[in-house]
Amino acid sequence: MNAVFLTDQGKVRQHNEDSGGIFQNLDGHRLAIVADGMGGHRAGDVASGMTLNELKYRWEVAKGITTAETAEAWLKEEILKVNELIFAHAKNNSECDGMGTTIVAAIATENFATVANIGDSRCYLLNESGFNQVTEDHSLVNELVRHGQITKEDAEHHPRKNVLLRALGTEEKVQMDIKTIMFEEGDCLLLCSDGLSNKVSEQEMMDILSSENSLEQKAHTLVSLANEYGGEDNITLAIVAFSGDIKGDKQ
Repeated sequence: MNAVFLTDQGKVRQHNEDSGGIFQNLDGHRLAIVADGMGGHRAGDVASGMTLNELKYRWEVAKGITTAETAEAWLKEEILKVNELIFAHAKNNSECDGMGTTIVAAIATENFATVANIGDSRCYLLNESGFNQVTEDHSLVNELVRHGQITKEDAEHHPRKNVLLRALGTEEKVQMDIKTIMFEEGDCLLLCSDGLSNKVSEQEMMDILSSENSLEQKAHTLVSLANEYGGEDNITLAIVAFSGDIKGDKQ
């Protein structure tokens, strides 16, 4: 298994409120995380940073997560604990009032990946069937699309595109989506913040991920393209490739 993580401030923002990384547990399995923080006075940094640090620590001491059931249970339990910590921190620190973060996280083994998400950071899967979004955005415009009130094309330029219906840490309780997907050699996961998905088309993502370049080159190409198209937001991504046809660098 090969993996790479990359984050970039973009061309407009004064600082980077995204957090993420790829970490290994005691059994050698990977956890990839992308979190896009929100909140005034750099509180978004706090929310995404807390999410990353808490999950990283908990994952690095975890073991025995070898089935889809145990992976799903671990993600649900630990993300809910982090939600409580962020919510309590915001409640006790006025400068962090209302802070929160999106999260997309994937536990990756050689046989399956279990993906959890809250908000509009996404996970995509590249395999023999093509390139498809695994997660569902928890956003206002996606609800409008799902109910047939606007088209997917309308959603790309909707004035309320950034309105989230769910975020980690903004409420005492939160719901997340969790699903497990099986893998074959050559399959590849892309996790990213909306700084990438709002700028780079799915066709462009697929073409870059399908290229003969290394994983590191693919990551830098994706970030460079998002910046070339404006780079108005922070850009963060993690790529996890499952041997075989997808070329990459070990990390």
